[in-house]
Amino acid sequence: MNDLQLDDVKSDENSAMVLLVDDQAMIGEAVRRGLALEQNIDFHFCADPHQAIAQAIRIKPTVILQDLVMPGLDGLTLVREYRNHPATQNIPIIVLSTKEDPLIKSAAFSAGANDYLVKLPDNIELVARIRYHSRSYMTLLQRDAAYRALRVSQQQLLDTNLVLQRLMNSDGLTGLSNRRHFDEYLELEWRRALREQTQLSLLMIDVDYFKSFNDTFGHLDGDEALRKVASAIRDASSRPSDLPARYGGEEFAIVLPNTSLGGARLVAEKLRMAVEAMNIPHISPAPGRCLTISIGLATMTPQPASNCRELISAADKGLYLAKKNGRNQVGIE
Repeated sequence: MNDLQLDDVKSDENSAMVLLVDDQAMIGEAVRRGLALEQNIDFHFCADPHQAIAQAIRIKPTVILQDLVMPGLDGLTLVREYRNHPATQNIPIIVLSTKEDPLIKSAAFSAGANDYLVKLPDNIELVARIRYHSRSYMTLLQRDAAYRALRVSQQQLLDTNLVLQRLMNSDGLTGLSNRRHFDEYLELEWRRALREQTQLSLLMIDVDYFKSFNDTFGHLDGDEALRKVASAIRDASSRPSDLPARYGGEEFAIVLPNTSLGGARLVAEKLRMAVEAMNIPHISPAPGRCLTISIGLATMTPQPASNCRELISAADKGLYLAKKNGRNQVGIE
């Protein structure tokens, strides 16, 4: 498509930019005089057919008047070259011939010409055809520009919707999925596991002694600690199907589709050690200690009439056991 943009197209639908390609200067002068008194028609002449495409690219005509017989380059060959060049392939071409010959006319249209006139045509007819083809071409440009703008607008809308969707699904502090998205995703994966009779695992994670951490170091440090824990949780969710989420407050969760009890326990232990290795200073359960997490683990193969809340309940019981037995460990009910 010609690189003429919508802003380049004149608002007057009768305007035209004409390029005449003819080796005879007298023909060029005759056409120039015929168009001189016409409003909104700009005329350009090219006597060298080898420069025709370069000049067309430069002036961006809305109509090309093309002589068929020229020394050094056949007019039909040049018509084909226009059609093969992305900058000129859609510009209307009116072929000028010395005679009304059906065979030549047929060859011209086959090469890609839009119209055929015997030169020199009557000026009224020439102007009418120039305006007609120019108007059609500018309409094409406007339509294509509108389509491009529409595609850009649609892509921007899609991008905006994706951003909004991510914001709707994300926790503002940690960037993990929020509780609403967690609930939706767990229900979705529960139904999938029920259909396919595969195992579904869930980790419920709680930051140990977090109230004491906030009371001692302040909420800003508390928020930063939660972000660091969330980063470790995100790293532990290695598969695209795993969903790390902030469940609420200092409590997190990871949904692990198609994961056995043993596989989920490996993930949980790796995560527990990763948080401990961060060595975030804490005074609980004793001065000089570091921030740790406790994890409850449950794995189920859903059965008819069951509910994903059963999996949450089982993981919560595992978390209770981990805390009851001293924290910084994985509990399984």
